[in-house]
Amino acid sequence: MTHDFIHHFYLGVVESKKNGFSYVIKGIFLPADYKLKNNVMNERIIIFDTTLRDGEQVPGCQLNTIEKIEVAKQLEKLGVDVIEAGFPVSSPGDFNSVVEISKAVINPTICGLTRAVKKDIEVAADALKFAKRGRIHTGIGTSPYHIYQKLNSNPEEIIKRAVEAVKYAKRFVEDVEFYAEDAGRTDNEYLAYVVEAVISAGATVVNIPDTTGYCLPSVYGEKIAYLVNNVPNIDKAVISTHCHNDLGMATANTLSGVINGARQVEVTLNGLGERAGNTALEEVVMAIQSHKDMNFKTGIDSKQIMKTSKLVSTLMRMPVQANKAIVGRNAFAHSSGIHQDGVLKSRETYEIIDPADVGIKESSIVLTARSGRAALNHRLEVLGYNLNQKKLDHIYKNFLVLADSKKEINDEDLAVLVGHEKKEKRILKLDEFQVVCGKSCVPSATITVNYNGKIITESSTGVGPVDAAYSAINKIVPVEVILEEYLVQAITRGSDEIGKVHVQISYNDITYHGFGANIDILTASVWAYLDALSKVVQQYKKTPEKKQAYEVNTH
Repeated sequence: MTHDFIHHFYLGVVESKKNGFSYVIKGIFLPADYKLKNNVMNERIIIFDTTLRDGEQVPGCQLNTIEKIEVAKQLEKLGVDVIEAGFPVSSPGDFNSVVEISKAVINPTICGLTRAVKKDIEVAADALKFAKRGRIHTGIGTSPYHIYQKLNSNPEEIIKRAVEAVKYAKRFVEDVEFYAEDAGRTDNEYLAYVVEAVISAGATVVNIPDTTGYCLPSVYGEKIAYLVNNVPNIDKAVISTHCHNDLGMATANTLSGVINGARQVEVTLNGLGERAGNTALEEVVMAIQSHKDMNFKTGIDSKQIMKTSKLVSTLMRMPVQANKAIVGRNAFAHSSGIHQDGVLKSRETYEIIDPADVGIKESSIVLTARSGRAALNHRLEVLGYNLNQKKLDHIYKNFLVLADSKKEINDEDLAVLVGHEKKEKRILKLDEFQVVCGKSCVPSATITVNYNGKIITESSTGVGPVDAAYSAINKIVPVEVILEEYLVQAITRGSDEIGKVHVQISYNDITYHGFGANIDILTASVWAYLDALSKVVQQYKKTPEKKQAYEVNTH
């Protein structure tokens, strides 16, 4: 092919022929449920997670090898199909991480990124030698910005280098993915020619990145459709999306790509990535799951999404914004009275996703000045208050006055509002409490509790003073509960002021809350735990089959 032809092709002068689009994929590992039917691909979308490569490029989000392995194992539980484990040639640490991840996980394909450079490819191949299924991801820039400015090259040379890189990678692995960097700003006809050339050279996946997040959803979808209809050998490879979020359209662009023929999506947890980030895995997966009319599916266990999100956020020290779709703490929180009333009556009124589907137990009803009686009564019942309508109306008036002066009403505020309204009599009361801890000793605690009129004392050790105290209490109380959350909510000004502790425990899949406030945060912690356990035991005692065991343990 002459340089003139390629030059004219790149400028969009040469006409392209349209071809049929089928999916007969060779040389690439496909998920078990990725089946062909009447020569048409099953609508299974391959999830390619690049949290450990593109996501880790965020300043301050670097992980060590042990942390990367922990994330990779969780990604495997989540059900991702491909894990891009790193850029092996970039550093010895990245190389070692790819090696160890390849050893640690079984089901996902492990992918290593390279440039269109032989040394990069050789190092990646070496790093992937222990992978059950390895993939080399190589590529080069194809937009005018990359060809002429970054690479100081020309269209003909770029295609030559792309083909050589794919052929060289093919010597080491069967599964080779090619990325056309900045494809979002690449002329479609030239891009089609590049894609055809690399597929002929052996590429099993062709990645069409919107590297700068420039494309509109319609434009990106048209680009994918153009490749589907104008690349003669497109049936020999899977088209992949890789979209950035610079204009806030990464998820929309990715879904547009899928609708128009892409069958692999490159994503990260929490949308982490260069600059404004990448397409968020959780958004694409739940969009596909919510819009069943699109007739797509993934292999993701959506109930693992929140757990995976929290792990990535914690290890990468990158908090998730409160209003982040799916995984933000406000994603299933309601503060408007109208919304709260609707959700309490029927979740579907204001929620298109069941929180349980992403690993969250329930929606959150946040009490503010915009909350109504239904939300207030709901929270009071959770805390153990059962009020008649007259008392509720009276408290609601005072609630609104207080709520106007505060951003959010907490459980302690509600206790004050209820005033002399008594909760159910507490079965567990703290009598004495002593804890020993320090740098050179094992934390231990001795707790004396008035358990339904009987004084019981127990001691225990733990990984910390709170753990030791809770372990001692667990010896006293014959109910096995799970501590779901321990939260030091606030400490008012000054080190000698009140510390507030909330705990959330579960028993038989029912959630119970406890609250404690004291100058001593450890005492507040014990009070909060006993407060929650009292509610459990109260219910426990009422259960006929448990009553005998309860009586045996307390008398």
